[in-house]
Amino acid sequence: MGAVHTAPMSDHRPRSWVNRALFAAVLNTLIALAITASHAHPFGENLLYAQLIGMGIWAGIEVGRRLLRARGWLGLGSMAVLVVVAVFAGYGFGMASGNLLLGRPALNSLSGLPRSTVGFLLMSLALGVFGTYFFTSRELLAKARFDQQEALRQASEARLRLLESQLEPHMLFNTLANLRALIAADPPRAIQMLDRLNDFLRATLAASRTEARGGRHTLREEFARLDDYLALMAVRMGPRLQAQLDLPDTLAERPVPALLLQPLVENAIRHGLEPSARGGTLRVAAREAGGALHLSVSDDGVGSEAAPGEGFGLAQVRERLQTLHGDAARFEWRSAPGQGTQAELVLPLTPEARP
Repeated sequence: MGAVHTAPMSDHRPRSWVNRALFAAVLNTLIALAITASHAHPFGENLLYAQLIGMGIWAGIEVGRRLLRARGWLGLGSMAVLVVVAVFAGYGFGMASGNLLLGRPALNSLSGLPRSTVGFLLMSLALGVFGTYFFTSRELLAKARFDQQEALRQASEARLRLLESQLEPHMLFNTLANLRALIAADPPRAIQMLDRLNDFLRATLAASRTEARGGRHTLREEFARLDDYLALMAVRMGPRLQAQLDLPDTLAERPVPALLLQPLVENAIRHGLEPSARGGTLRVAAREAGGALHLSVSDDGVGSEAAPGEGFGLAQVRERLQTLHGDAARFEWRSAPGQGTQAELVLPLTPEARP
């Protein structure tokens, strides 16, 4: 009766049931030795009966447990019934098979129910109940842990989707506010900005549909959406906004939450570059260092002595990092008056992670 693994269906792997079969065979051999020490029958005969009976019981429990699991009936109560049925059936099969192999009448051992027969049957029942309770309890505990982890994972994914759905209208409202101000000041540029907004929303919608169908959102797509957004903002700011996007090809397919960098870019433009008469350059970069993924958004705008208040965008970034990676991720912010600002996200490099 082999080891139980954390995944609820790992019990189906050949190594697991082979281990349990070997365990049963060893236990049967110990029982044969014990019977030989207390009775006059030879060890070979006792070993034959012990193995036939023990493996019959094991096979009954093994097959029955798989059927119960497949129907969703696996539990301590159903297993107790299974053990009783398997022990009596396995005992009858083993004794009859052993008698036939030794040239005896098939029901020879049941005649008059001698004390040794009853004792062996009760011992088989006790061992079967104990072993099944032990391994079934471990399996049910592992399944409960797996179900709990799966529920937490699904809750985490749902929370990330909720945070993302809140970010998109927030960004859109800010853009519409900028567009409204531009309509009064410069209608031709407002029309150009509206066209850019249309292109940006079309690309965003296409990306959202891909994610809804189970697709991954990669750094390549995140940078593409940032490029669209910066083109949109460049209509409003003109030559005052210069942008540089630096994404190495080796990191382009890394999965990240959608719109993870968007709030940082908006914050850099709003608090760093727009207040500056000369504008400046905004740089978004990705790099790998120290076994972690570093994503930075920096500008050479006005800077400040203290970090801006936890507005909606920055609060969303922190919350999404915490939900996705916990303490394994961090958010760093550096700024100084007249020297610009840098915001950096440090995420663990886990290729199998999916936002």
